[in-house]
Amino acid sequence: MRRRKFIALLGGSAVAWPLAALAQRPAKMWLIGFIAHGHVKAYDALIEGLRELGYVEGQNIIVERRYAEGRAERFQEFAREMVERKADVIVVVTTPAAQAVMKTSTTIPIIHPAIIDPLGAGLIDSLAHPGKNLTGGSILHAELTAKRLELLKEMVPGLSRTAVLWNSANAGNVSAYRQTQAAARPLGVVLESHEARGAKDIDVAFATIAKDRPGALLLIEDQLTFQYRKRIIGFAMQELLPTSFVGKEAVEAGGLMSYGASLPAMYHHAAVFVDKILKGAKPSDLPVEQATTLELAINVKTAKALGLEVPPMLLARADIVIE
Repeated sequence: MRRRKFIALLGGSAVAWPLAALAQRPAKMWLIGFIAHGHVKAYDALIEGLRELGYVEGQNIIVERRYAEGRAERFQEFAREMVERKADVIVVVTTPAAQAVMKTSTTIPIIHPAIIDPLGAGLIDSLAHPGKNLTGGSILHAELTAKRLELLKEMVPGLSRTAVLWNSANAGNVSAYRQTQAAARPLGVVLESHEARGAKDIDVAFATIAKDRPGALLLIEDQLTFQYRKRIIGFAMQELLPTSFVGKEAVEAGGLMSYGASLPAMYHHAAVFVDKILKGAKPSDLPVEQATTLELAINVKTAKALGLEVPPMLLARADIVIE
């Protein structure tokens, strides 16, 4: 009887061993491509969001990061590499990178956490039904840039001329510049355009702005200008120019003011899109979500250094005030 029990137990173990071995096999290792101009702190929120959803680098995901360092022509090279490596999903942080990937593949899912004018750039068919292989979050870039000019005028009441620094190679910025031009007319402000597609263009813009002496500097920001944010702030302080940026990070670094969506929040939420894609969803079926939380940040210390007194009503509306 003991012998039969022993045989039964042995038989049960023989069945259990293969099941245990299967259970110990590592889960699928997902390959996530990440294409940008360079590293920005806000991008870290994506990795944090993925971790909260159970995706950990080295355990079940590999994140292949590629940085163009201001050379947009490299995006096509990175796109081909990601396709060859059979990435499960590619995260892009700028419209030119998105266009490069979409040109290379119409099937690999693409997530753009903070798209600038996705319709105007031809990245999607509609917000509700993207229809292609890209989805993500969208910022009201044109509308917010025009609003930032209004806020800058409120900060500097006598403002009549402002330099505008922007990357004209980014299709998403074109509508923003046009809408800002329309907003400038009733405000009595003349815009002086300075197009920058790389470091050399920014140097040229600095020289021209220093010579022309406008009353302020407005940034139509994208991932290219983010890379030169510290240089831009340093130049503006040297020339005593009031500045307006998109994100609070610029104000924390010494810029005068900013108004826009929270980029860390958008990159954190992008992890949800990645999760859905890895679980089988198609980008064409995932609506593009517009940013709803906007922040006005003001650096009072910078204002004092520029000889400006922040209007009380404007200061009262600020979400973030740096003393």
